[in-house]
Amino acid sequence: MNFEDFKLNHALLKALADEAYKTPTPIQEQSIPIVMKGKDLLGCAQTGTGKTAAFAVPILHLLAKNESKAGSKNIRALIVTPTRELAIQIDESFTAYGKYTGLRNTVVFGGVKQGQQTQKLRKGVDILIATPGRLLDLQQQGFINLRNLEIFVLDEADRMLDMGFIHDVKKIIKLLPQKRQTLLFSATMPNDIVKLAQSLLINPERVDITPAVSTADTVKQYVYFVDQKDKKAHLLYLLEKEEIGSVLVFTRTKYGADKLVKTLLKNNIKAEAIHGNKSQNARQRALSNFKDGKTRVLVATDIAARGIDVDGLSHVINFEIPNISETYVHRIGRTGRAGLNGKAISICSADEMEDWINIEKLVGHQIPELKNQSYPVSNPDEYDRTKVRPSKGKSKTSNQGRSKKPNWGKRRNARQSR
Repeated sequence: MNFEDFKLNHALLKALADEAYKTPTPIQEQSIPIVMKGKDLLGCAQTGTGKTAAFAVPILHLLAKNESKAGSKNIRALIVTPTRELAIQIDESFTAYGKYTGLRNTVVFGGVKQGQQTQKLRKGVDILIATPGRLLDLQQQGFINLRNLEIFVLDEADRMLDMGFIHDVKKIIKLLPQKRQTLLFSATMPNDIVKLAQSLLINPERVDITPAVSTADTVKQYVYFVDQKDKKAHLLYLLEKEEIGSVLVFTRTKYGADKLVKTLLKNNIKAEAIHGNKSQNARQRALSNFKDGKTRVLVATDIAARGIDVDGLSHVINFEIPNISETYVHRIGRTGRAGLNGKAISICSADEMEDWINIEKLVGHQIPELKNQSYPVSNPDEYDRTKVRPSKGKSKTSNQGRSKKPNWGKRRNARQSR
């Protein structure tokens, strides 16, 4: 199958050809026809699967199809996403795909002065990409009117909840017209997301791509068992030993990320941290430096990292093992993308063995162990998979995939009249 088979607008096909898009990814192949039919969609897909084009392409097609509304200053499509990094990337995609359609898009986000953003809004835009806080702020100031909205997209819904945006999301929903098309995308599908979807969607189609329990075949996974006191020295060893140009390193906490960056800088390794306590400008600068190759090591927490999309990233290192097993899959999914090969290396200490065993149970196989003779473990029994057992009652995985299928058909509300 290729993009021409969707019978898209010619202007769209020309732009997709410019981007060298020929064959749709699985989520694009399944989602684009659903959206083009005007149906609501619930999509479960990790980042890196082509999700943005899965909704951007059909949205542009639908809006360009209705020529009678061309040139109006009404916001016709709204995409809400949790972070500035994601918002910018989505806006860039809409710009690239829609450059021949005449449709106008812009992005608004917090952490910067609003002057340039409000100037574009005054001129009128068809498609608005926004983070929740800035969207509500500009709406309250009268710069944003959503009464004529046709399509609403809630992207990265699970991360939106993780970052505490649920109340902002509910406020945004109240601003939307009852008659609209709604698309919700989430990398995981815990009960809270299912409930949110039930409140938003009407008889939706559901698309599930690459469940979180699977890891890409293009990512080679390895683990080093290392005593906690030797972790930093082992990371420095890896950065010297491995043929690593740039690498994304994960820590559990913001404090841990900052502390690790200081260690790397002291050892003449260019590194920056990206996490929720950094300002928007600092986060964007760190990400840009990493993409441009100015920074060799980007140290990230899980909340900040899902918006990181770096072409050709060869290595991911888990400096600290996540205590939620699905998080491991999201982390290593930053490499081995678009058919390229990647390597995921984990550094696991004895106090993390319970978490590591749960990860191996989730992915369905034992991940090969590599040994570092310079830093042998002090007590091998602490790392013996046959002797370490997960603590009972300690939740190690999210409840993704465990929810009962919602009965969409029985729900009734005003939007069913559309």
